Amino acid sequence: MMKRPKPIKGFRQLVQRRRPAINEVVREATSGGVIFRRHGEKRELQILLVQDAKNRWTIPKGHIEPGESAKQTARREIQEETGIEQMKIYNWLGKVNFRYRRQQSLVLITMQVFLVEALGDTDKLKPEEWMNGIAWFAAAEAVDKIEYEDIGKLVLLGLTKIRQNKL
Repeated sequence: MMKRPKPIKGFRQLVQRRRPAINEVVREATSGGVIFRRHGEKRELQILLVQDAKNRWTIPKGHIEPGESAKQTARREIQEETGIEQMKIYNWLGKVNFRYRRQQSLVLITMQVFLVEALGDTDKLKPEEWMNGIAWFAAAEAVDKIEYEDIGKLVLLGLTKIRQNKL
């Protein structure tokens, strides 16, 4: 004979695991870039990705400081997170909205994304300490590596712009 589950016990466990209520909503503006280069004799198109603290591959990005434009932030964050000093910022590719929970706050982020060509010594990368990785990937591989769907779509849009403008 089979024992019946005790629904009250399961409900109590669920209630005890609940997170505290959200007390505030925080809005943050960020900016970053889909960074590309042409590499080697065959001038292979490559995309630069960074691996965040949760081991997810994404694009370099960061918070917009007071008095700074989204384009200025993209340049600064790329320099800080990758060590790339020389770059050309082309098109604005779009924006991504996402949210996450930080303790008892709901954080709503709007990220502006630009298409950026890395210039100069693009092999000399200097990742920030919090990163788990930084690497150049062939364009198709980069699209597969990105774990955020909306950012992946903007990378695809960037690849289209590169092809259309013969960059």
